[in-house]
Amino acid sequence: MSGKFLISLTHGLDNTDKATVAFVVANAAVASDKDTVVFLSIEATRLAEKGIADAVHEEGFAPLKELMDNFAKAGGKMFVCSPCFKKRKLDDTKLVDGAAIVGGAKLVEFMSDGCPSVSY
Repeated sequence: MSGKFLISLTHGLDNTDKATVAFVVANAAVASDKDTVVFLSIEATRLAEKGIADAVHEEGFAPLKELMDNFAKAGGKMFVCSPCFKKRKLDDTKLVDGAAIVGGAKLVEFMSDGCPSVSY
C-alpha cells in the first residue's frame, strides 16, 4: 500500500466548495501519515498566492486559509502547475507556505510508484 496520497484540485475562487473539500481531504491524508500533495492546476493555481484564500469560508467547514495553513504546517505539499501559474500572471514571490511551482515531471515522479488520488 502506498505511503503517498494526491489531491488534484482545478478549482479555486470559481468553486470554493470544491477547493475547501479538497483541503479537508488533504488534511485527513496528511494526518494519516501519508506523504500528501495537493496539485493546484487551472484556476486552483490562484490559491497558491498569499491572500487569495483569506476570505473563503464555506458553511460547515473551517475557513480555507486555516485548512491550507494547517496542511502546510503538518508537512503537506502543494505542487503548483507552472504553465497554469504563468498563464495567470501570478506573483511567484507571494507563494503560500508549502507551495512550490513545478512542471509536470515532478507530479509524474511523485505518482510513479503507485499513488492513490482524488480530483476536485
